[in-house]
Amino acid sequence: MDNGMDNMLDMYLFETNSLLEQLDELLIEAEKAGDFTVDDVNEIFRIMHTVKGSSAMMEFSSLMQIAHHIEDLFFFIRENGLDSLDSSHKSTLFDLMFRSTDMLRAEVSKVENNEPLSDNVDNLTQEINSFLKKISKDNNQAGKEEKNGNTAAPQEAPQPDESAATVVPAVHLDEIRMDLAECPDDKAAFFLRIFFDEGCGMENLRAFMLISTLKESGLEFGFYPTDVETNSQSSSSIIEKGFFLTFDSRKEADSAISQINNLNNIRSYELIENVRAKGAPAEEKQNIQTASSPSARENTGTQSTPAASTGHQMPSKQNLISVNLAKLDNLVAIVGEIVITESMVTSSPDIQNLKNLDSFLKATRQLRKLTDDLQDSVMSLRMVPVSGVFQKMNRIVRDMKQKLKKDVRLTIIGENTEVDKSIVDSIGDPIMHIVRNSMDHGIEESAEERIAAGKNPQGEIILSASHTTNEVIISISDDGRGVNPAGVLAKAKKNGILTKPESEYTQKEILALLLAPGFSTNEVVTEYSGRGVGMDVVKKNVETIGGTITLTSELGKGMCTTLKIPLTMAIVDGMEISVGKSVFTVPIANIRQSFKVKNEDVIYDTEGNEIIKCMNQFYPIIRIHRLYNIDTEITNIEDGILVWVESGDKSYCLFVDDLLGEQQVVVKPIPVFLNSFNIKDSGISGCTILGDGNISIILDVLNLYAASHNQY
Repeated sequence: MDNGMDNMLDMYLFETNSLLEQLDELLIEAEKAGDFTVDDVNEIFRIMHTVKGSSAMMEFSSLMQIAHHIEDLFFFIRENGLDSLDSSHKSTLFDLMFRSTDMLRAEVSKVENNEPLSDNVDNLTQEINSFLKKISKDNNQAGKEEKNGNTAAPQEAPQPDESAATVVPAVHLDEIRMDLAECPDDKAAFFLRIFFDEGCGMENLRAFMLISTLKESGLEFGFYPTDVETNSQSSSSIIEKGFFLTFDSRKEADSAISQINNLNNIRSYELIENVRAKGAPAEEKQNIQTASSPSARENTGTQSTPAASTGHQMPSKQNLISVNLAKLDNLVAIVGEIVITESMVTSSPDIQNLKNLDSFLKATRQLRKLTDDLQDSVMSLRMVPVSGVFQKMNRIVRDMKQKLKKDVRLTIIGENTEVDKSIVDSIGDPIMHIVRNSMDHGIEESAEERIAAGKNPQGEIILSASHTTNEVIISISDDGRGVNPAGVLAKAKKNGILTKPESEYTQKEILALLLAPGFSTNEVVTEYSGRGVGMDVVKKNVETIGGTITLTSELGKGMCTTLKIPLTMAIVDGMEISVGKSVFTVPIANIRQSFKVKNEDVIYDTEGNEIIKCMNQFYPIIRIHRLYNIDTEITNIEDGILVWVESGDKSYCLFVDDLLGEQQVVVKPIPVFLNSFNIKDSGISGCTILGDGNISIILDVLNLYAASHNQY
């Protein structure tokens, strides 16, 4: 596939995924309200029309067919009003739409993974058609009953309506399409309904030029409106209803379509079979065929909105653009190099030895300000709200509510909180795991059980997000059963993962066992949990992006899982520290305090490990020179400095030689060839280039504690 097709495919996937997410949110909200609004119907129609057109352009037949049939369905609802649906219709429609969006999403996933699309989607499309026939028949039946209501005897009303079902034939789907398209009264076998580009102007003359082009090829056909050459007012009719060509055979219609595909200013066209035409060849009767030009991105002209009646109005300009993430990654990399180069220039020893540097220092301060502004602007381009991830949880909760027969509501707080795009993509699965766990065995099995516990019969899961200076805090809490510590310890003992007597475990340590690999409190394996995997994977995924996960719970009142995620992983503020001749970087977000101590301030635990008291709490001391076997002259605790660091539920003090100062650093990944040495498990998260050109190792505060614990 050439670069042009790659770009088209990227745009198609971005647009279609965005529309399907929008559709999912719309359906969730409509189902909560118990009904569609007129705006909902119009929006669903627009979404399906866009997906249909773009899928036809990309030749994704299965996607085009599903979207086309849903578009027909909502076209009927839009034209006949929401009153055409009763409560049973709406319930069926919701289920049908959710299954349709799942099918569309599955097909899009196949496109993304370069897998073949489904060859046959007839089961779903036939179900959509059957539902459309049903509501059209019921609508027609209701109209007849209303029309004959004055003449019908009152005593006949309660009688079974069996005869009506036999008298009123099922409405043919193509007849519905003909009525919705407002096809002219003509005996031709096929109508070709054409829409020109929105805002192109002079639609009547464009229609006349189209007629001339087709006639030159020898085709015989009719057209409506018939006065496009002489009547400029016919433009309004063409914009609103479309321009119709009529053909006596499918062969002629196909010939016209092949020419129309090569013409400009054609937004979309639709071939409609005239099922009312007498003598139409039986072998040519088939369903509607629709195609769209690459510019087809809006509703067909049949909508009766004010904008549809004014052909000279230009489309509104968009103030948003979509950019390939790879280009943003490249831009971030360039800004990172600028930050490094700026640091190299300002800290160059050659410049430091010069005199009268006032003007130079003034320029470097201005350069630092501009560099910071540039960095902030570039990073803001990558920041996206977590609402996309949060809204997907609505669908998870909705589906599990129905399957588990639990009444649960999802409350979302802070959905507009922004995080780096790469991090947002990484937290979707962890949050989904946690929400599923809350739904499956966090919330009680029945309303009666909740009432007996003095709770609201309806369970609640709260998904919230907020941010501090350097990180985003995401919490998933429920008001369910909570965690039984005794049950967790018993399970952990059974699985052989306890490292000390049960009585010595604190509440925090007991909850931490839930994150151990292979641990599960569910005795029964369900569709959603209980396989012994999940929370350990969640922990690993969160830590991969530099985050931490903590659990809190109170038996009988619920559980809360808190994720602390860095805002971005590209450029961080760091404190440079020295140990011997080595230089390390500690993220400032992890530093609480630095201080000097005396030998008598250090105490020892039962195993001989050093401990220091800070703010009435005792914290272990980790000597970096011992951990990494670094030669240094500073081994006396009084000669060095203690740096109090914290990450997640780990808090301790690092013993270092000296603090070199604060510096903004660009995080560079560890070279791939070092992965076999388990560098990350040694407490190293990456590296950076300092202003003097040397490399500084960036310490992972959380893993550093684990590495030290394992060594000792």
